[in-house]
Amino acid sequence: MLIEKNLLPTEIILTPTRHCIGRLNLNRRLQPGNYLDFEGKTYAILERHHFYQYRVGGYRFDKATLHVQESKRPEETTQIGDRYIIGDANCRFNARSEIMRCAVNPEGPCKECRYFEPVDR
Repeated sequence: MLIEKNLLPTEIILTPTRHCIGRLNLNRRLQPGNYLDFEGKTYAILERHHFYQYRVGGYRFDKATLHVQESKRPEETTQIGDRYIIGDANCRFNARSEIMRCAVNPEGPCKECRYFEPVDR
């Protein structure tokens, strides 16, 4: 089996069952909060783990695991720096998170939300 350089052998683990639903060789490191499309379904990445094995000369990367949960991609996102958060970052209640929108209206939408309060600058 030939594996290209810089590809990360990755197992996809479904949460909470801890069942491996597949294996991929990824060309990028997916972070918690990102979304992954796999076999026609969309998954939210909750955790990422790296595993190493000792070989002659030291420890070497062996594989990564992504712990995922079936989810739909949020329709409302805001870019902050190099990451996307769910919802409107101009609202005081926004969690500024890739996983959670806010405490007062977690399901959204942010548009025309009755709890919206602008961020004090």
